Amino acid sequence: MANLKRYVRRIKRFAGLLGPGLITGASDDDPSGIATYSQAGAQFGLATLWTALFSFPLMAAIQGMCARIGLVTSQGLTVTLKQNYSRPLLYVMLLFSFPAITLNIGADIQGMGAVAHMIYPAIPVFAYSIFFTAALMFVIIRFPYQKIAAILKWLCLSLLLYIIVPFMVHQDWPAVARHTVIPSIQFNKEFLSIVVGLLGTTISPYLFFWQATMEAEGIAHRKKKMMVDKKMLDDMKMDVNVGMLLSNMVMFFIILTTGSILYNAGIRQIDTVDQAAQALQPLAGRLTYLIFALGVLGTGLLAIPVLAGSQSYMLAETFGWVAGLDKTFTQAKSFYISIILSLLVGLSLDFLGISPIQALLYTAICYGLTAPVLIAIILHIGNNKKIMQENTNSTLSNVLGFTTLIVMTAAAVALIYFVITT
Repeated sequence: MANLKRYVRRIKRFAGLLGPGLITGASDDDPSGIATYSQAGAQFGLATLWTALFSFPLMAAIQGMCARIGLVTSQGLTVTLKQNYSRPLLYVMLLFSFPAITLNIGADIQGMGAVAHMIYPAIPVFAYSIFFTAALMFVIIRFPYQKIAAILKWLCLSLLLYIIVPFMVHQDWPAVARHTVIPSIQFNKEFLSIVVGLLGTTISPYLFFWQATMEAEGIAHRKKKMMVDKKMLDDMKMDVNVGMLLSNMVMFFIILTTGSILYNAGIRQIDTVDQAAQALQPLAGRLTYLIFALGVLGTGLLAIPVLAGSQSYMLAETFGWVAGLDKTFTQAKSFYISIILSLLVGLSLDFLGISPIQALLYTAICYGLTAPVLIAIILHIGNNKKIMQENTNSTLSNVLGFTTLIVMTAAAVALIYFVITT
Protein backbone atom coordinates (compact mmCIF):
# COMPACT_ATOMS: atom_id res chain seq x y z
CA MET A 1 0.00 0.00 0.00
CA ALA A 2 2.86 2.37 0.87
CA ASN A 3 4.48 1.68 -2.52
CA LEU A 4 1.18 2.35 -4.29
CA LYS A 5 0.79 5.70 -2.53
CA ARG A 6 4.36 6.62 -3.46
CA TYR A 7 3.72 5.81 -7.13
CA VAL A 8 0.49 7.83 -7.06
CA ARG A 9 2.35 10.82 -5.61
CA ARG A 10 4.99 10.53 -8.33
CA ILE A 11 2.35 10.38 -11.04
CA LYS A 12 0.57 13.42 -9.58
CA ARG A 13 3.83 15.36 -9.39
CA PHE A 14 4.71 14.41 -12.97
CA ALA A 15 1.24 15.44 -14.19
CA GLY A 16 1.62 18.72 -12.29
CA LEU A 17 4.81 19.51 -14.20
CA LEU A 18 3.02 19.23 -17.53
CA GLY A 19 1.47 22.40 -18.87
CA PRO A 20 2.53 24.78 -21.68
CA GLY A 21 4.88 22.26 -23.29
CA LEU A 22 2.29 19.49 -23.31
CA ILE A 23 -0.42 21.77 -24.72
CA THR A 24 1.92 23.24 -27.35
CA GLY A 25 3.04 19.82 -28.53
CA ALA A 26 -0.48 18.42 -28.60
CA SER A 27 -1.86 21.45 -30.47
CA ASP A 28 0.70 20.85 -33.21
CA ASP A 29 -1.31 17.76 -34.21
CA ASP A 30 -4.28 19.77 -35.44
CA PRO A 31 -6.72 18.54 -38.13
CA SER A 32 -4.65 20.12 -40.91
CA GLY A 33 -1.53 18.40 -39.56
CA ILE A 34 -3.40 15.08 -39.40
CA ALA A 35 -4.32 15.53 -43.07
CA THR A 36 -0.63 15.99 -43.91
CA TYR A 37 0.40 12.90 -41.93
CA SER A 38 -2.41 10.89 -43.56
CA GLN A 39 -1.30 11.92 -47.05
CA ALA A 40 2.30 10.95 -46.22
CA GLY A 41 1.18 7.46 -45.20
CA ALA A 42 -1.27 6.97 -48.05
CA GLN A 43 1.15 8.17 -50.72
CA PHE A 44 4.38 6.56 -49.54
CA GLY A 45 3.44 3.85 -47.05
CA LEU A 46 5.95 3.56 -44.21
CA ALA A 47 8.71 5.44 -46.08
CA THR A 48 8.30 8.69 -44.09
CA LEU A 49 8.13 7.17 -40.60
CA TRP A 50 11.72 8.26 -39.94
CA THR A 51 10.71 11.94 -40.09
CA ALA A 52 8.91 11.60 -36.73
CA LEU A 53 12.10 10.40 -35.05
CA PHE A 54 14.30 12.88 -36.93
CA SER A 55 12.21 15.97 -36.18
CA PHE A 56 11.67 15.26 -32.46
CA PRO A 57 15.03 16.56 -31.09
CA LEU A 58 14.92 19.55 -33.46
CA MET A 59 11.40 20.49 -32.42
CA ALA A 60 12.18 19.96 -28.71
CA ALA A 61 15.34 22.10 -28.91
CA ILE A 62 13.63 25.11 -30.51
CA GLN A 63 10.54 24.95 -28.28
CA GLY A 64 12.85 24.57 -25.27
CA MET A 65 14.66 27.77 -26.25
CA CYS A 66 11.35 29.61 -26.61
CA ALA A 67 10.20 28.34 -23.21
CA ARG A 68 13.46 29.43 -21.58
CA ILE A 69 13.17 32.89 -23.17
CA GLY A 70 9.65 33.22 -21.72
CA LEU A 71 10.76 32.06 -18.27
CA VAL A 72 13.89 34.21 -18.02
CA THR A 73 12.45 37.42 -19.51
CA SER A 74 8.89 36.99 -18.14
CA GLN A 75 7.81 38.28 -21.56
CA GLY A 76 6.44 36.87 -24.76
CA LEU A 77 8.69 36.40 -27.77
CA THR A 78 7.09 39.38 -29.53
CA VAL A 79 8.06 41.75 -26.69
CA THR A 80 11.62 40.44 -26.70
CA LEU A 81 11.80 40.96 -30.46
CA LYS A 82 10.37 44.49 -30.15
CA GLN A 83 12.81 45.50 -27.42
CA ASN A 84 15.99 44.05 -28.89
CA TYR A 85 15.58 43.98 -32.68
CA SER A 86 14.46 46.32 -35.44
CA ARG A 87 10.76 47.07 -35.75
CA PRO A 88 10.65 46.33 -39.52
CA LEU A 89 11.85 42.78 -38.81
CA LEU A 90 9.06 42.29 -36.28
CA TYR A 91 6.45 43.67 -38.67
CA VAL A 92 7.61 41.39 -41.49
CA MET A 93 7.28 38.39 -39.14
CA LEU A 94 3.76 39.49 -38.25
CA LEU A 95 2.88 40.16 -41.89
CA PHE A 96 3.63 36.56 -42.83
CA SER A 97 2.42 34.96 -39.59
CA PHE A 98 -1.11 36.41 -39.50
CA PRO A 99 -2.33 35.07 -42.87
CA ALA A 100 -0.75 31.69 -42.13
CA ILE A 101 -2.41 31.37 -38.71
CA THR A 102 -5.78 32.54 -40.01
CA LEU A 103 -5.67 30.07 -42.92
CA ASN A 104 -4.63 27.34 -40.49
CA ILE A 105 -7.63 28.14 -38.27
CA GLY A 106 -9.91 28.04 -41.31
CA ALA A 107 -8.56 24.67 -42.46
CA ASP A 108 -9.03 23.23 -38.97
CA ILE A 109 -12.61 24.52 -38.63
CA GLN A 110 -13.49 23.06 -42.04
CA GLY A 111 -11.87 19.76 -41.10
CA MET A 112 -13.82 19.52 -37.84
CA GLY A 113 -17.08 20.38 -39.59
CA ALA A 114 -16.51 17.78 -42.30
CA VAL A 115 -15.68 15.04 -39.79
CA ALA A 116 -18.68 15.85 -37.57
CA HIS A 117 -20.93 15.76 -40.67
CA MET A 118 -19.45 12.40 -41.59
CA ILE A 119 -20.35 10.98 -38.16
CA TYR A 120 -23.88 12.48 -38.18
CA PRO A 121 -24.80 13.49 -41.77
CA ALA A 122 -28.23 14.95 -40.91
CA ILE A 123 -26.56 18.28 -40.04
CA PRO A 124 -24.69 20.12 -42.85
CA VAL A 125 -20.96 20.85 -42.65
CA PHE A 126 -21.38 24.64 -42.40
CA ALA A 127 -23.69 24.28 -39.39
CA TYR A 128 -21.10 22.20 -37.55
CA SER A 129 -18.39 24.72 -38.46
CA ILE A 130 -20.48 27.61 -37.07
CA PHE A 131 -21.26 25.64 -33.92
CA PHE A 132 -17.59 24.80 -33.21
CA THR A 133 -16.54 28.40 -33.85
CA ALA A 134 -19.22 29.77 -31.50
CA ALA A 135 -18.42 27.21 -28.81
CA LEU A 136 -14.71 28.07 -28.93
CA MET A 137 -15.45 31.79 -28.71
CA PHE A 138 -17.64 31.23 -25.65
CA VAL A 139 -15.07 29.11 -23.83
CA ILE A 140 -12.13 31.43 -24.60
CA ILE A 141 -13.99 34.57 -23.50
CA ARG A 142 -15.94 33.08 -20.59
CA PHE A 143 -13.29 31.09 -18.73
CA PRO A 144 -9.95 32.26 -17.26
CA TYR A 145 -6.64 30.83 -18.42
CA GLN A 146 -6.32 28.32 -15.58
CA LYS A 147 -9.61 26.64 -16.53
CA ILE A 148 -8.83 26.79 -20.24
CA ALA A 149 -5.42 25.21 -19.58
CA ALA A 150 -7.06 22.44 -17.56
CA ILE A 151 -9.54 21.81 -20.40
CA LEU A 152 -6.73 21.75 -22.95
CA LYS A 153 -4.70 19.31 -20.86
CA TRP A 154 -7.65 16.90 -20.75
CA LEU A 155 -8.17 17.31 -24.50
CA CYS A 156 -4.59 16.10 -24.95
CA LEU A 157 -5.94 12.65 -24.07
CA SER A 158 -7.74 12.65 -27.42
CA LEU A 159 -4.34 12.20 -29.07
CA LEU A 160 -4.00 8.81 -27.41
CA LEU A 161 -6.73 7.59 -29.75
CA TYR A 162 -4.25 7.68 -32.63
CA ILE A 163 -1.74 5.59 -30.72
CA ILE A 164 -4.38 2.87 -30.25
CA VAL A 165 -5.49 2.59 -33.90
CA PRO A 166 -2.40 0.87 -35.45
CA PHE A 167 -2.63 -1.94 -32.89
CA MET A 168 -6.15 -2.75 -34.07
CA VAL A 169 -4.87 -4.05 -37.41
CA HIS A 170 -2.04 -6.36 -38.47
CA GLN A 171 1.39 -4.70 -38.71
CA ASP A 172 4.74 -5.81 -40.13
CA TRP A 173 6.69 -4.64 -37.09
CA PRO A 174 10.20 -5.44 -38.45
CA ALA A 175 9.41 -3.21 -41.46
CA VAL A 176 8.05 -0.53 -39.13
CA ALA A 177 11.28 -0.59 -37.08
CA ARG A 178 13.45 -0.47 -40.21
CA HIS A 179 11.62 2.54 -41.72
CA THR A 180 11.70 4.34 -38.33
CA VAL A 181 15.46 4.26 -37.76
CA ILE A 182 16.79 4.10 -41.35
CA PRO A 183 15.83 7.15 -43.45
CA SER A 184 14.29 6.25 -46.78
CA ILE A 185 14.57 9.11 -49.26
CA GLN A 186 13.19 9.26 -52.77
CA PHE A 187 14.66 12.02 -54.93
CA ASN A 188 11.51 13.13 -56.67
CA LYS A 189 9.30 16.18 -56.26
CA GLU A 190 6.37 14.30 -54.74
CA PHE A 191 8.40 12.69 -51.95
CA LEU A 192 10.46 15.78 -51.14
CA SER A 193 7.27 17.87 -51.11
CA ILE A 194 5.66 15.67 -48.46
CA VAL A 195 8.84 15.73 -46.33
CA VAL A 196 8.86 19.54 -46.51
CA GLY A 197 5.17 19.52 -45.55
CA LEU A 198 5.84 17.25 -42.56
CA LEU A 199 8.68 19.49 -41.32
CA GLY A 200 6.58 22.63 -41.79
CA THR A 201 3.70 21.03 -39.92
CA THR A 202 5.79 19.99 -36.92
CA ILE A 203 8.06 23.06 -36.61
CA SER A 204 5.56 25.93 -36.94
CA PRO A 205 6.34 29.58 -36.04
CA TYR A 206 3.07 30.18 -34.14
CA LEU A 207 4.17 27.53 -31.63
CA PHE A 208 7.32 29.55 -30.88
CA PHE A 209 5.26 32.57 -29.84
CA TRP A 210 2.70 30.54 -27.87
CA GLN A 211 5.35 28.63 -25.92
CA ALA A 212 7.23 31.74 -24.79
CA THR A 213 4.07 33.62 -23.86
CA MET A 214 2.57 30.74 -21.87
CA GLU A 215 5.80 30.31 -19.88
CA ALA A 216 5.83 34.06 -19.19
CA GLU A 217 2.19 33.97 -18.09
CA GLY A 218 2.97 31.01 -15.85
CA ILE A 219 5.58 33.14 -14.06
CA ALA A 220 3.06 35.98 -13.75
CA HIS A 221 0.47 33.64 -12.19
CA ARG A 222 2.77 32.53 -9.37
CA LYS A 223 1.71 33.81 -5.97
CA LYS A 224 5.19 35.08 -5.18
CA LYS A 225 8.00 36.22 -7.42
CA MET A 226 10.59 33.48 -7.91
CA MET A 227 14.02 33.57 -9.48
CA VAL A 228 14.46 31.20 -12.39
CA ASP A 229 16.57 28.38 -10.98
CA LYS A 230 17.86 25.02 -12.22
CA LYS A 231 14.82 23.13 -10.89
CA MET A 232 12.42 25.44 -12.71
CA LEU A 233 14.40 25.06 -15.93
CA ASP A 234 14.55 21.27 -15.53
CA ASP A 235 10.79 21.12 -14.95
CA MET A 236 10.24 23.25 -18.04
CA LYS A 237 12.52 21.00 -20.10
CA MET A 238 10.60 17.92 -18.95
CA ASP A 239 7.28 19.53 -19.87
CA VAL A 240 8.51 20.58 -23.33
CA ASN A 241 10.16 17.23 -24.09
CA VAL A 242 7.05 15.27 -23.08
CA GLY A 243 4.85 17.57 -25.19
CA MET A 244 7.06 17.29 -28.27
CA LEU A 245 7.42 13.52 -27.79
CA LEU A 246 3.63 13.11 -27.64
CA SER A 247 3.26 15.29 -30.75
CA ASN A 248 5.73 13.23 -32.75
CA MET A 249 4.34 9.92 -31.47
CA VAL A 250 0.94 10.93 -32.85
CA MET A 251 2.56 11.92 -36.15
CA PHE A 252 4.33 8.52 -36.22
CA PHE A 253 1.20 6.49 -35.49
CA ILE A 254 -0.99 8.34 -38.01
CA ILE A 255 1.59 7.76 -40.74
CA LEU A 256 1.77 4.13 -39.60
CA THR A 257 -2.03 3.73 -39.66
CA THR A 258 -2.54 5.24 -43.10
CA GLY A 259 0.69 3.77 -44.44
CA SER A 260 -0.21 0.22 -43.44
CA ILE A 261 -3.93 0.38 -44.29
CA LEU A 262 -4.59 2.93 -47.04
CA TYR A 263 -1.31 2.52 -48.94
CA ASN A 264 -1.61 -1.28 -49.00
CA ALA A 265 -5.19 -0.91 -50.29
CA GLY A 266 -4.02 1.23 -53.20
CA ILE A 267 -5.43 4.53 -51.84
CA ARG A 268 -2.77 7.11 -52.70
CA GLN A 269 -4.48 10.49 -52.39
CA ILE A 270 -5.83 11.96 -49.14
CA ASP A 271 -6.61 15.67 -49.20
CA THR A 272 -8.65 16.11 -46.01
CA VAL A 273 -9.02 14.43 -42.63
CA ASP A 274 -12.58 13.28 -43.38
CA GLN A 275 -11.31 11.53 -46.51
CA ALA A 276 -8.74 9.71 -44.36
CA ALA A 277 -11.39 8.62 -41.87
CA GLN A 278 -13.84 7.55 -44.61
CA ALA A 279 -11.15 5.52 -46.36
CA LEU A 280 -10.33 3.68 -43.14
CA GLN A 281 -13.90 2.51 -42.45
CA PRO A 282 -14.27 -0.27 -45.06
CA LEU A 283 -10.66 -1.38 -44.61
CA ALA A 284 -10.17 -1.34 -40.84
CA GLY A 285 -13.70 -1.38 -39.45
CA ARG A 286 -16.14 1.17 -38.06
CA LEU A 287 -14.49 1.36 -34.61
CA THR A 288 -11.14 2.37 -36.12
CA TYR A 289 -12.90 4.95 -38.30
CA LEU A 290 -14.80 6.43 -35.32
CA ILE A 291 -11.67 6.62 -33.16
CA PHE A 292 -9.82 8.42 -35.95
CA ALA A 293 -12.73 10.83 -36.49
CA LEU A 294 -13.24 11.61 -32.79
CA GLY A 295 -9.53 12.30 -32.48
CA VAL A 296 -9.85 14.97 -35.18
CA LEU A 297 -12.56 16.77 -33.18
CA GLY A 298 -10.50 16.62 -29.98
CA THR A 299 -7.35 17.94 -31.65
CA GLY A 300 -9.30 20.73 -33.37
CA LEU A 301 -10.77 21.91 -30.07
CA LEU A 302 -7.25 21.81 -28.64
CA ALA A 303 -5.38 23.49 -31.48
CA ILE A 304 -7.69 26.35 -32.54
CA PRO A 305 -7.52 28.22 -29.18
CA VAL A 306 -3.71 27.96 -29.38
CA LEU A 307 -3.68 29.30 -32.95
CA ALA A 308 -6.08 32.17 -32.23
CA GLY A 309 -4.46 32.91 -28.86
CA SER A 310 -0.92 33.03 -30.26
CA GLN A 311 -2.00 35.47 -32.97
CA SER A 312 -3.76 37.76 -30.49
CA TYR A 313 -0.82 37.72 -28.07
CA MET A 314 1.48 38.71 -30.94
CA LEU A 315 -0.78 41.64 -31.81
CA ALA A 316 -1.24 42.72 -28.19
CA GLU A 317 2.49 42.54 -27.41
CA THR A 318 3.31 44.50 -30.57
CA PHE A 319 0.87 47.35 -29.95
CA GLY A 320 0.90 47.39 -26.14
CA TRP A 321 -2.66 46.20 -25.55
CA VAL A 322 -3.75 44.69 -22.27
CA ALA A 323 -3.62 40.95 -22.92
CA GLY A 324 -4.10 37.66 -21.18
CA LEU A 325 -6.49 34.74 -21.15
CA ASP A 326 -6.81 35.35 -17.40
CA LYS A 327 -8.27 38.81 -18.07
CA THR A 328 -11.98 39.45 -18.53
CA PHE A 329 -13.38 40.72 -21.82
CA THR A 330 -13.82 44.25 -20.45
CA GLN A 331 -10.23 44.29 -19.17
CA ALA A 332 -8.71 43.23 -22.51
CA LYS A 333 -11.24 44.14 -25.20
CA SER A 334 -8.77 44.54 -28.07
CA PHE A 335 -7.11 41.22 -27.23
CA TYR A 336 -10.39 39.28 -27.22
CA ILE A 337 -11.79 41.11 -30.25
CA SER A 338 -8.73 40.03 -32.23
CA ILE A 339 -9.39 36.41 -31.18
CA ILE A 340 -13.02 36.72 -32.28
CA LEU A 341 -12.01 38.22 -35.63
CA SER A 342 -9.42 35.52 -36.31
CA LEU A 343 -12.04 32.82 -35.66
CA LEU A 344 -14.63 34.56 -37.83
CA VAL A 345 -12.21 35.12 -40.70
CA GLY A 346 -11.12 31.48 -40.43
CA LEU A 347 -14.76 30.38 -40.51
CA SER A 348 -15.46 32.59 -43.54
CA LEU A 349 -12.88 30.77 -45.69
CA ASP A 350 -15.33 27.92 -46.19
CA PHE A 351 -17.98 30.34 -47.46
CA LEU A 352 -15.45 32.14 -49.69
CA GLY A 353 -14.71 28.93 -51.56
CA ILE A 354 -11.16 28.48 -50.23
CA SER A 355 -10.63 24.74 -49.83
CA PRO A 356 -8.65 23.26 -46.91
CA ILE A 357 -5.96 22.14 -49.38
CA GLN A 358 -5.55 25.69 -50.72
CA ALA A 359 -5.45 27.03 -47.16
CA LEU A 360 -2.77 24.49 -46.21
CA LEU A 361 -0.66 25.36 -49.25
CA TYR A 362 -0.74 29.09 -48.48
CA THR A 363 -0.08 28.36 -44.80
CA ALA A 364 2.93 26.20 -45.65
CA ILE A 365 4.37 28.97 -47.85
CA CYS A 366 4.02 31.61 -45.09
CA TYR A 367 5.39 29.32 -42.37
CA GLY A 368 8.20 28.19 -44.65
CA LEU A 369 9.33 31.77 -45.27
CA THR A 370 9.18 32.87 -41.62
CA ALA A 371 10.43 29.76 -39.77
CA PRO A 372 14.15 30.00 -40.74
CA VAL A 373 14.32 33.71 -39.89
CA LEU A 374 12.58 33.18 -36.55
CA ILE A 375 14.78 30.21 -35.68
CA ALA A 376 17.88 32.33 -36.39
CA ILE A 377 16.53 35.07 -34.11
CA ILE A 378 15.63 32.58 -31.36
CA LEU A 379 19.18 31.17 -31.53
CA HIS A 380 20.60 34.68 -31.25
CA ILE A 381 18.39 35.51 -28.27
CA GLY A 382 19.19 32.19 -26.62
CA ASN A 383 22.92 33.00 -26.76
CA ASN A 384 22.59 36.68 -25.81
CA LYS A 385 23.83 37.10 -22.22
CA LYS A 386 22.32 40.57 -22.05
CA ILE A 387 18.85 39.04 -22.43
CA MET A 388 19.31 35.54 -21.00
CA GLN A 389 21.94 36.33 -18.32
CA GLU A 390 23.46 33.02 -17.15
CA ASN A 391 20.70 30.96 -18.82
CA THR A 392 22.08 30.95 -22.35
CA ASN A 393 21.90 27.93 -24.66
CA SER A 394 23.88 24.81 -23.92
CA THR A 395 26.21 23.35 -26.56
CA LEU A 396 23.67 20.61 -27.34
CA SER A 397 20.86 23.18 -27.73
CA ASN A 398 23.00 25.17 -30.16
CA VAL A 399 23.95 22.10 -32.21
CA LEU A 400 20.30 21.03 -32.48
CA GLY A 401 19.17 24.62 -33.06
CA PHE A 402 21.61 25.26 -35.92
CA THR A 403 20.73 21.87 -37.41
CA THR A 404 17.08 22.92 -37.32
CA LEU A 405 17.98 26.23 -38.98
CA ILE A 406 19.82 24.45 -41.81
CA VAL A 407 17.04 21.88 -42.29
CA MET A 408 14.22 24.46 -42.26
CA THR A 409 16.14 26.78 -44.62
CA ALA A 410 16.59 23.88 -47.03
CA ALA A 411 12.89 23.07 -46.64
CA ALA A 412 11.94 26.69 -47.37
CA VAL A 413 14.09 26.74 -50.52
CA ALA A 414 12.59 23.41 -51.63
CA LEU A 415 9.06 24.66 -50.94
CA ILE A 416 9.59 27.80 -53.03
CA TYR A 417 11.02 25.64 -55.83
CA PHE A 418 8.04 23.27 -55.75
CA VAL A 419 5.56 26.16 -55.81
CA ILE A 420 7.31 27.87 -58.75
CA THR A 421 7.73 24.71 -60.81
CA THR A 422 4.31 23.13 -60.14
